[in-house]
Amino acid sequence: MMQRREKLVALRKNKNLTQKEVVHQLKQRYNIDITKSYYGMIEQGVRTPSLKIGLAIAQLFDVDPNEIF
Repeated sequence: MMQRREKLVALRKNKNLTQKEVVHQLKQRYNIDITKSYYGMIEQGVRTPSLKIGLAIAQLFDVDPNEIF
């Protein structure tokens, strides 16, 4: 079974997005300003995003937040 954060990486790669592009889309669409480094730590499981950021990431990838966090 794929770990949840691995699914987050897979979702990003399936959309052919870099971490930098995800961060840019979060800023453009949801006015969420995080660094590429912070997003990378979310993907690695080092950091847990706030509810607002987690929901925005889930919405960006069109998945239920419970599937990735």
